[in-house]
Amino acid sequence: MDRALRRRLEARFADRLTGPVRQRHDETEIRIAPGDVPEVLLALHDEPGLRFRMLSDLAGVDTGSAMQVVYHLWSDTTGDWLRVIADGLSRDDPRVPSVTFLWKGSEWMEREAYDMFGITFEGNRDLRRIYMPPDYTSFPLRKDFFLPDDAARSPGGGVRHMEQTHGPTNAETGAHVRQAPAS
Repeated sequence: MDRALRRRLEARFADRLTGPVRQRHDETEIRIAPGDVPEVLLALHDEPGLRFRMLSDLAGVDTGSAMQVVYHLWSDTTGDWLRVIADGLSRDDPRVPSVTFLWKGSEWMEREAYDMFGITFEGNRDLRRIYMPPDYTSFPLRKDFFLPDDAARSPGGGVRHMEQTHGPTNAETGAHVRQAPAS
């Protein structure tokens, strides 16, 4: 556990943290409000004692009750990894400020989180679908997304995975016919 990093983060961002600083293996984690993203990430990026200059990943998360954006940062001076979680985004209209002013490459990561989770990154100049068709109206990685054949299932009835094979029930068995595995 890097106690020095933990103390620096607690001292610098005490009024911005929405939970305790956590450390697991070689990564430290802080949680902040979505509105604090630009200010906190700018400080993490620019301040000499921190210098988290590399954004290695940005991802959307659906906890089932709220949405999150997770930033994975690396410091070029200390070799520390930092996970910053913008926590508590509304499920109805998840919004967070863009970080493209710090990392130009985050534009694509923000587009992916928008496309898969419906998270709006305010200030992203090109926030549009990246995987799904432009007229697609749903967000496939949200917990409330159902596969097309799920409409008839009762809540909690489970999901049939698309890659699971289901052979015909009246298939003949024999050396020339490959039988699908039973489900």
